Amino acid sequence: MFRPRRLRKNEMIRSMVRENHLSVKDFIYPLFVEEGENVRKEIATMPGIFRYSLDQLDAELKEIVELGIPSIMLFGIPKHKDDVGSESWNDEAVVQTTIRYIKKNYPQLYVIADVCFCEYTSHGHCGILVPSVGAKDGMDVDNDQTLNNLQKQSLSMAKAGADLLAPSGMMDGMIATMRDALDLNNFSDIPIMSYAVKYASAFYGPFRDAADSTPSLGDRKTYQMDPANRIEALKEAALDVAEGADILMVKPALSYLDIIRELKDTHDLPLAAYNVSGEYAMIIAATQNGWIDGEKVMMEKLISMKRAGADIILTYHAKEAARLL
Repeated sequence: MFRPRRLRKNEMIRSMVRENHLSVKDFIYPLFVEEGENVRKEIATMPGIFRYSLDQLDAELKEIVELGIPSIMLFGIPKHKDDVGSESWNDEAVVQTTIRYIKKNYPQLYVIADVCFCEYTSHGHCGILVPSVGAKDGMDVDNDQTLNNLQKQSLSMAKAGADLLAPSGMMDGMIATMRDALDLNNFSDIPIMSYAVKYASAFYGPFRDAADSTPSLGDRKTYQMDPANRIEALKEAALDVAEGADILMVKPALSYLDIIRELKDTHDLPLAAYNVSGEYAMIIAATQNGWIDGEKVMMEKLISMKRAGADIILTYHAKEAARLL
């Protein structure tokens, strides 16, 4: 009789036959950079995560490098916001300035720029709002006008020295638009990691506190996906592959492990999973209350993403996980 327990007898044999392994090289660590000086502000709904001004960022960057985390993703919080998010394509804006600083002083870090507008618009939406009959509060994001600005933002981030661009707005045609702009302006070597499957999730709440990006009216359900939909996710990913995406992403991760698995089985591109702010906050809160062993739960959820098929994991746990690994 075959006894599966033979291969579970001790840690030595369990590690020998383990099917999936986490590595610090799997991680991308999100960073929030705020315009200004002397800013080191802990995010109340994400304990242990901070917003930094550039002059306060060095200690964090040094720790990331020392831990062996290879990549960071930058989110910017500017002082100036307007209806179209024009600060996002200002070459001297907070993210662009931070990219140049990091590439000069920490060249070993692979710098990813989030390409979106929600942090930059006065209304908190991911594009240009226009009147729309039937939309919540009578306003909706105009897809094609937003694409025009997406090109401007992409080129500004590329000129600043970003290694990779990650559009998160879920606009139709965003990958083709960005790829055309980059290729026509001598940035054909910059890859695009598409938030190809991004659901309209309640798990984003703490991020909106971190990035000052809560919509002032309506919601994002006209451009982010319905959590009930699976086939739509496959269509969204296929469109981005056809338009030239280099890496696909599923966001959030934990409630959508089935989608990660399906995309991994369907496409041969590298696949990223975004372990989002709400998923992080739940573990931190339960740990602080003594309800769970936070380290074990954290590592279990990260390995579940690898098991589902993620090649890359964006996670606020990256530093803690790196120490354990």
